[in-house]
Amino acid sequence: MNTEIVIFAVLFLLVSGMGFVAARWRRADDLASLHEWGLGGRSFGSWITWFLVGGDLYTAYTFVAVPALLFSAGATGFFAVPYTVVVYPLVFLVMIRLWSVSHVHGLVTPADFVRARFGSPTLALLVAITGIVATMPYIALQLVGIEAVLKTMGVKGDLPLIIAFAILAAYTYQSGLRAPALIAFVKDILIYVVILVAVIYIPSRLGGWEAIFGKAQAKFDATPAPGDGTLLNANNQLQYVTLALGSALALFLYPHSVTGVLASKSRDVIKRNMSALPAYSLLLGLIALLGYMAIAAGVKPIGTDVNTVVPQLFDTMFPDWFAGVAFAAVGIGALVPAAIMSIAAANLFTRNIYREYIRPDATDAQEASVSKITSLVVKVGAVLFILLIDPQFSIDLQLIGGVIILQTLPSVALGLFGRWFHRAGLIAGWIAGMGSGLLMLYNIANPANKHAHFGGSAFPLEKLGLDTKMTIYAGFLALAVNLVVAVLGTFLARAFKMAEGQDATRPEDYVADRGDPRVHDLEVAGSS
Repeated sequence: MNTEIVIFAVLFLLVSGMGFVAARWRRADDLASLHEWGLGGRSFGSWITWFLVGGDLYTAYTFVAVPALLFSAGATGFFAVPYTVVVYPLVFLVMIRLWSVSHVHGLVTPADFVRARFGSPTLALLVAITGIVATMPYIALQLVGIEAVLKTMGVKGDLPLIIAFAILAAYTYQSGLRAPALIAFVKDILIYVVILVAVIYIPSRLGGWEAIFGKAQAKFDATPAPGDGTLLNANNQLQYVTLALGSALALFLYPHSVTGVLASKSRDVIKRNMSALPAYSLLLGLIALLGYMAIAAGVKPIGTDVNTVVPQLFDTMFPDWFAGVAFAAVGIGALVPAAIMSIAAANLFTRNIYREYIRPDATDAQEASVSKITSLVVKVGAVLFILLIDPQFSIDLQLIGGVIILQTLPSVALGLFGRWFHRAGLIAGWIAGMGSGLLMLYNIANPANKHAHFGGSAFPLEKLGLDTKMTIYAGFLALAVNLVVAVLGTFLARAFKMAEGQDATRPEDYVADRGDPRVHDLEVAGSS
């Protein structure tokens, strides 16, 4: 254990040092603006963006929770693989369009775009609040990964966790988005090395893949649960499909995903990244199989914390020195997304609440200062999530986050392709979608963790009066309600001749075709 702790601590401190040095990496003349502190000067090229966005989307929680879900429920846990495959074609044109208009108008957040597109401060406020609320538990869940590693190494108490996030808060405050961008290189290299070694070395010790899958199926055959197994069945297929599609639609609506994309220096960078990022999905498929390896190895979670199965597997199968490297990979894997998420949430508060309602005449330096302070507050809130709330409950909150952020899809994603929706209809749709989504989540129980409410995202269709045991992703139904109400609200608003908000964007701002001669002019205009 001492060897593991020493190696973990050394690598963690090394990467933290890189976070402080990042302030001088690709240094700007002045970091006192959101464009520099919060978006890295919008100057990141293909390689930096690939590591940054990949490190942002594939988090420490992913590395421990996806295998843990396979360990507990089997094939259902593989939903994360198809959803990270289909997400890139879905957002290819969306993110390019969003970059274009944001680049020209100096927009920093998705709510900035909504404010400019629909001329509605109220709608922009709803989008901003939605993004902050959905991001908060996501940041807290990065602590779950670090906590699982610390438990496995025998480190007790909350102080190490608090120290780790205090260091994160310090270098994020100083370096802004440049810190996670630089750290992402080390984080991804460590993760790739650990996983590639794991999928070759561990199966060789467990008798091969046939033995691993055989033991996994034997475990699920012995349980009374109708939805587990190494294959999907009639009870969980609809949930699997809608959860994968709903998660794909939600992923790039999260503020931290948008932040990573807007930090790119051109549309070509985004195109190359959307083509190359599925390489992470291949890695995710291998990570998921660690759950079956843990079953075959006879790994038991620490107490009731199933998120410890992967660290326990590494501790059991690897020599101490390499287990330390693996634990460091998971721990460092929490730093990159946590930093980006806190920056994105802080930018939303600064641009769409502070500047819009508190100090409209705020200077760039004042904006940057408020955002830095807000990022600290967000991190403190994330730590309190873990210290004051049952960790299993906070994990359920991540599922709620997906349902919540999906309600911004009509105004953000669909708004990029036209202004057919009336702002009043979009606000009504948001209210209906959010209300129905939270109501469905409230009525989902999870006997496994003794939660009568908010026990997951699988909504039983029998609660809608259908004679079936099938479940469906609550976010999928909530989004459908949102869209129906938004359409009806738009018709009614126009029937009663309600005023439209003024669109501050222009058709040429949305140019996405590289062959269009306006592209060069757009980029020149945006960088001047």
